[in-house]
Amino acid sequence: MIKYILKRLVLMIPTILLTSLLIFWAMDLTGGDPVQIILPENATVEQQEALRESMGLNDPFFVRYFNYMVGIVTGDMGQSYITGLDVFGTFMHRLPMTLALGGTALIVSVIISIPLGIWTAINQNTWKDTLGMILALFGVSMPNFWLGLMLVLLFSLKLGWLPSGGSSGFKYLILPALTVGFGLAALITRTTRSAMLDVVRQDYMTTAKAKGASYNRVIYGHGLRNAMIPIVTAIGMQFSLVMTGSALAETVFSWPGIGLLIVESINKRDTPMVTGSIILCCILMALINLAVDIIYAYCDPRIKAQYSKKG
Repeated sequence: MIKYILKRLVLMIPTILLTSLLIFWAMDLTGGDPVQIILPENATVEQQEALRESMGLNDPFFVRYFNYMVGIVTGDMGQSYITGLDVFGTFMHRLPMTLALGGTALIVSVIISIPLGIWTAINQNTWKDTLGMILALFGVSMPNFWLGLMLVLLFSLKLGWLPSGGSSGFKYLILPALTVGFGLAALITRTTRSAMLDVVRQDYMTTAKAKGASYNRVIYGHGLRNAMIPIVTAIGMQFSLVMTGSALAETVFSWPGIGLLIVESINKRDTPMVTGSIILCCILMALINLAVDIIYAYCDPRIKAQYSKKG
């Protein structure tokens, strides 16, 4: 198992290199001239050329990319054009806020989605199943920024129960976590229902019932356990998307996470911060996917045996 994990980590290297190349190329095309951003408007041509030369902007593209990757390996992802702060340090400072939001949203979604998915599966083709799928469809179709605004109008402006934005305590986390969590719950509910429908028709479920096993043991001990692989896949994919793509929710609630950092940096044309943050998000997604593969082994012993053979 350890050898398999090490192999996966090694295979992540070409993926990260290719992804970073594409990101660096895209930002090089759209990021504008850094000299115009850094220097004041009354800067002379000589000052502009001197800064451009010192930053290596006159070098060929692949030379600049190589120097950037060497900097990443040595722990230097550059500095922000606007604040002058270290890109990696700023990203890591914002990361715990996004972890808190993503983790809380994931907990909310699991609490809602897995029981609802099981409930709709065991009541297939009834009004209960229809109601559950309508709720799931509504959650999938509803933009999270719209839901966030509606929650702000209801709980902040009308009822005054919760703050509309900020990050000064746990109560500031509730609305953004609900906003993100409801969207995740809708997708995980549909996956749970499909997985459970495949499982409840299996012979071992009928055998467990015939042996007199309790309802909870049949559904949760036999059914849910064998349906966990697609559910874990859905949870892992959604968590990685939350960690790297919750910019809309963070913007609506002024939550100082990675998403808001990227949005602010794009608006300010802060190319080093945008480039470094997106590359680090890609690395984070790769690590989350690796963690999901490891969790598979604990959900299904057969997969663990396959990993051991690969190792």
